[in-house]
Amino acid sequence: MAEFAADPGGLVNDNRRLAQQRLPNASQSKLICETVNGSHHYTIKGYSLAKGMGPGKYMTSDTFSVGGYEWAVYFYPDGKNPEDNSLYVSVFIALASDGADVRALFELTLLDQSGKGKHKVHSHFDRAPESVPYTLKYRGSMWGYKRFYRRTSLEASDFLKDDCLVMRCTVGVVRTRVESSSQSAISVPPSDMGRCLKEMLESRMGSDIVFIVGDETFHAHKLVLAARSPVFHAQFFGPIGNRDTDKVVLQDIESSVFKAMLLYIYSDALPDIHELTGSVSMSTSTIVVQHLLAAADRFGLDRLKQICEAKLCEEVTADTVATTLALAEQHHCAQLKSACLKFTALQENLGDRRV
Repeated sequence: MAEFAADPGGLVNDNRRLAQQRLPNASQSKLICETVNGSHHYTIKGYSLAKGMGPGKYMTSDTFSVGGYEWAVYFYPDGKNPEDNSLYVSVFIALASDGADVRALFELTLLDQSGKGKHKVHSHFDRAPESVPYTLKYRGSMWGYKRFYRRTSLEASDFLKDDCLVMRCTVGVVRTRVESSSQSAISVPPSDMGRCLKEMLESRMGSDIVFIVGDETFHAHKLVLAARSPVFHAQFFGPIGNRDTDKVVLQDIESSVFKAMLLYIYSDALPDIHELTGSVSMSTSTIVVQHLLAAADRFGLDRLKQICEAKLCEEVTADTVATTLALAEQHHCAQLKSACLKFTALQENLGDRRV
C-alpha cells in the first residue's frame, strides 16, 4: 500500500515556484516623469531709456524653444501692477506658442556683473517636494514675479552695469513617457564622442604638439587637428608640411580665441563664451565671437565660421555694427553683412551715430 504524507501547503508552494520561474518573462512597464530643460540669456541694453513706459507696458525677448514649445521673456520696467506706482520691475516667462495645460518649472536669474557671482535667483526648480509644476493653459500664459526687484535697489546694485541688465531664464517642460517590456531591451545612449575627445584634450593624454599663443601653451593632437582642419592637415601632413614638428608659435590670435577654437575642434560645439572669458558682458562675448570667426576662416573651419556668423547676426548693436560689418566684408559673410546693413537702415537703431 502506498503511503501519502499530508502536505496542505504543497500545492501552494508548487504554484509559487512556477510563478517565480515565469517571472523573467512577465511583462512590465515603467512611467517616467522628467523635464526637458533649456535656457535663454536676455540682455536689456539701455535700461534707463526703458523706464517711463508706464505700468503694464513691457518689452519682450526673442522667442526660444524648449520642450517643443516657444517661450519669451517679458520685462516690465515700470512694473506690471499700476498700484505699485513703478516701485518694482516685473519679469515673467510666457508661453509664446499654442499649447494647452503645458506643465513646466521655471527659473529667473539676474546676473551679477561685478564678477563676484552673487546672482539673484528666483527658482521654481528648488521648491519643496510637495509643490507641483506650474500649468500654463494657453498661448500668453505666464509665470514670474510682479515684484521681481525694487527699482531703487536694482539701480544701485551690481546687477546694472553700463546701463545694461543680463538675465538667464530657464524652462523645464515636464514630459511623461512609458517604458515597457515590449520596447527594445537595448537602450542606445547618445553619442559622447565630443565629450571623450574634449576630455582627451584637457587631460593632454597622447598629445604630440604644443601651441604657444601669447603667454599660454596648449597641448593637442596632430591627427585630430588634421582631420578637422585642412590648414592643420597641410601643415603637419602635406607635401611641404613637417610632421616631426612638436611646437608651433601662433601670432595674431588671442589665447582665449584659440582655446575656444580648440574646444570646438574636439567637441564640435561652440563653448560657452561667458564661461570661457569669465565675463557676462555681451560686448565681450561679441568681440570674442568676432575674433573666433576670423580664426575659423583662417584655419578652414567652415561650420564654426557659420556658427559665429549666425551668433553675430543676433548680437548686432549700435556699438558693434561698424566692426561687425567690416568683419563680414573681410571674411565674405554675406548674411552677416546683410544683417548689419538692415540694422543701419533703421534710424532708431543708431540715433545720432553714424557708421
